[in-house]
This record gives sequence, C-alpha cells and structure tokens, in this order.
Amino acid sequence: MPGPLSGVRVIDLTVAVLGPVATQILGDLGAEVIKIEAPEGDMMRSIGPMRHPDMAAYFLNINRNKKSVVLDLKRLEAQQALLRLAATADVLVHNMRPGAARRNGVGYADVAQANPRIVYASASGWRADHPHGDRAAFDDVIQGESGFAALNKDADGAPRYAPMVICDKICGYVLAGMVGMALYAREQTGRGQEIHVPMVDTMAAFNMVDHLWHGVFGEPEKGLGYPRMLTPHRRPYATTDGHICLLATTDRQWRNLFGACDAPELADDPRFDTIEHRTRNINELYTWLAGVMKTRSTAEWKQRLDAADVPNGKVNDMMGVVRDAYLNEAGFFQPLDHPTEGRLTTMPFPVSFSDTKLDQNLPAARLGEHTEAMLAELGYGADEIAAITSRRGSYPPR
Repeated sequence: MPGPLSGVRVIDLTVAVLGPVATQILGDLGAEVIKIEAPEGDMMRSIGPMRHPDMAAYFLNINRNKKSVVLDLKRLEAQQALLRLAATADVLVHNMRPGAARRNGVGYADVAQANPRIVYASASGWRADHPHGDRAAFDDVIQGESGFAALNKDADGAPRYAPMVICDKICGYVLAGMVGMALYAREQTGRGQEIHVPMVDTMAAFNMVDHLWHGVFGEPEKGLGYPRMLTPHRRPYATTDGHICLLATTDRQWRNLFGACDAPELADDPRFDTIEHRTRNINELYTWLAGVMKTRSTAEWKQRLDAADVPNGKVNDMMGVVRDAYLNEAGFFQPLDHPTEGRLTTMPFPVSFSDTKLDQNLPAARLGEHTEAMLAELGYGADEIAAITSRRGSYPPR
C-alpha cells in the first residue's frame, strides 16, 4: 500500500520553516501537497548554498513532496482560483497571521464556504482570539516568551537561543499531527473544522512538562524547574580523548553505573541511594561523575557502560552526524537526483509503517513549476490562466 495519507489533497500556503515542516510531513506520508507561492516565492528559496537561483539548501530540505503553484493572493482572480482549488482539497495549511489570511481571502469562513469538509489548519504566535493574535512572531521571539531562552542560559546566566529554529520545528510537527487528528475526526463525523496552533502556548506546554515543579500544586513561589535538568554540571562528560553522554535515572541504573566506575559502595551512600536523595544532591553527584569520566577514553567508557546496561553515547558534531555509522547503515541519508539541481542528499521521513509504507520521495519543485497544469485541471482555459498569472489584474477592496 502507499503512504497512510495517500489520496489526501493538501493546499500549502506556508512559508519560512514551521508551516513547510508540517506540510512536508504530510507529503512524506503520501498526501498530494500543492504549495501556493507568491510571485517572489518562499523566502527560504534564498537561504543557504545553492546551485541555481531560488533553490537553496534550506528550501530543498523542507519542501520535498510538494508541487509549486504561483498565485498572487493580493489579486482577486488568484483568490478565486485558490477557492476553486480549495473545493477539491481535504486540507489547507497556512502560517500567516490570522488577519493577513482574512485580508488575502483565505480566512476560515471563506474557505469553509467553498468546502465545508475541509480541514483548515494554521499556526501563529499567539491564540487567534487574543489581542496579541496578529503580532508578528518568529522563532527567536517564541524561544524568549515561552521560557526556552532562559532555560538555555549561558554560564553567566544570560539567556541564549538554541542553535536552530527549535520552536518552528516542534510546532510544525504538532501542526502536522493535529491535521491527522482532524482528518480522523472527519471520518467519524463527515465534517471539517478549523485547527490553530499557538506557538507560545505550544512551546510553554513543551517546556513546562519538566519545569512546572511546585507550580503543579499551585505554589510556584516554592520553586520552578527540575534541578537535575538545570544544574550546570549536566553536560557531556570529558574523557581522556573526547566526550561521552550518559544518563542513569533508576536505582538499578545508578547501582550499575557506580559499579562500572569502580565505586559500588556509592549505591548505598545516603546522599545517592534514592532518586529523591540524588535529586537533592545532584550537583555533588554530577561533579563526582565528571571527575571519574576524565580517567578513561571514550571507547573504554562505552565498553564498560554498555556492559553495565547504562544508556550512553558519543558526542557527534555535525560532520560526525553525517558520517555516523548507524545512520548510514540505516539509510538515513539518501541520494536523490533532482531534474535541475543534480545529485542531492535527502533525509526521508524517519518513522516506519508496517503496512502503509512510505514510498513518496519527490524533489522540491521549481518556483511555479505546476501552475499552469494545476489551473488547467481546475477547468481554466488558456486565456484565463494567462489572466490569473499576469502581474496585472483586479485587487479586492481593503
């Protein structure tokens, strides 16, 4: 069988990272994704190395398994064409501000009128019905307001961004997952619906799973934050020739780890004998462990920790990830011949399905590559297509 979303048509009005990550997942899972771009194209087409204009590495990484149709949604003819397309679709996804979607004629009311069964999914910084609903939001802003930048502080206490657009990617995965939920609900009810993912709320929920702490009991003044996660001593451990990551959590794992470190007596030490005591003395425990790790090589520790069944792993830099033996044996990196960009390396969707196997791996489309064919499929004639794609035309009143 083809992928689990085979037969689902998705209209993709997304730009930047959050939305394209979500719609690429839908495409990876078998959906037909039609990416609607403004005449200038998604800004990501210009970020990163490229062999040809508008086909930069970043864009190629998050826009596979999509068709590209250019429509200037500031123009009435293009809005009408989009609504005609919406009548044929199962899902519409965007990451515009709610007000911008309405101004461009693609608010939920407009789209649902064209197709009441459609799943209309969007993401923006804050809840759409809040006074902040139309504020501009990018990943750095959300890292700050959700508490992530403060959690990720420097040694001197200054807040710090993650070295990636972590909020966009996490919220993109959530958005894709919620589309699947809404499609399942439609199978039960026959009705479409609107989904909205507010980034601040989503990331605050993500961050506070670990750190609400006394706040769970309505007493945040007694302390927020999981001490083991926040100690400055929680970091990869230096060895004689590199670094190693390891984590013991249960009493059994710590007993095994103390044994691997030739200090079995610490398993009965009242500072470290239970999870409560270890949490209370986490700085002392991790400082001791860091000192021990410096006495052997990474390979020696891996051998000892594997034998003791203690979770561990080496530290890969980015080149180490590209060359990682497991990832290459697993086929994580796959070659792809692009019709215009030549040989590329792609990372297919990592989740496997035993029955609905993922067999779609289409290269990212050139800007507007499918515009005429898609408009013709919708019943437009050559003159009408020329009018829709022309830079001249009608503009709706503002």
